[in-house]
Amino acid sequence: MTAHHVHTVFGACLGAAVRTKVLAVSPMAHITAVPSKGGADHGMVLDQEQLRALVEGFRGSVLFPIVATLAFTGCRRSEALALQWDDLDVGAKTLQIQRAVDQTDEGLALKGPKTANGKRTITIDDDLIALRIVAGVPDGVAVDLSLVKLPDGALMFPGMPGPGEGISFTKLRNPDNTTKEFVRRARKLGFVGLRLHDLRGSHETALLDAGMSVHVVAQRCGHDPAVLLRSYAKRTKGADTQAAAIIGAMFKGVLR
Repeated sequence: MTAHHVHTVFGACLGAAVRTKVLAVSPMAHITAVPSKGGADHGMVLDQEQLRALVEGFRGSVLFPIVATLAFTGCRRSEALALQWDDLDVGAKTLQIQRAVDQTDEGLALKGPKTANGKRTITIDDDLIALRIVAGVPDGVAVDLSLVKLPDGALMFPGMPGPGEGISFTKLRNPDNTTKEFVRRARKLGFVGLRLHDLRGSHETALLDAGMSVHVVAQRCGHDPAVLLRSYAKRTKGADTQAAAIIGAMFKGVLR
């Protein structure tokens, strides 16, 4: 798809040069067009039971709260790893998405969300609010967060401390390493080929299959509605059966 887009744009530029007589002929006129595959591959989509099984399979892992957040909010990996405790409003049951983790030449850094629609406030349920974990604290260690004074900018999912390092609530977690850890454990659970980003598509598809309007799902996930429909509105296995049942109920008795 990238090669196809480059071919199209470069061809248009050189075509404009010919029309304005800057060039006598476009070199692109003699190059075979790169075919489009008809759309990008946005990975696997899990149905409701599969998504539940996956999240349950990560229980007890340091990745559990990250996986749960991605599955039940539809946010991007980079957005989840940039979440700070100040972004959570327990009383209003909302979570603010306003930044993302970016890999730069100097290392990991915070930036704005991927798109103009990226900055958003989403509602979360009580179970996700009640999820309590401090990344970097060994499993089985009880931590009372009310006794911990978090620094400004404290991350919900900070990076694990390196050798000889203490716990830092502001250390960014490496996105690529997080994905690798996820893929390894997901494969052991039987989810071969599943990517961390597929949880986002599964979240969106589940909401669309449940009858949620496109603009609401798009706003929740920071999408343009047209992009959501074109690229992410996939059907789960039971969606077509559900559609048939709805049509049958609407026109019950017509064919008898």
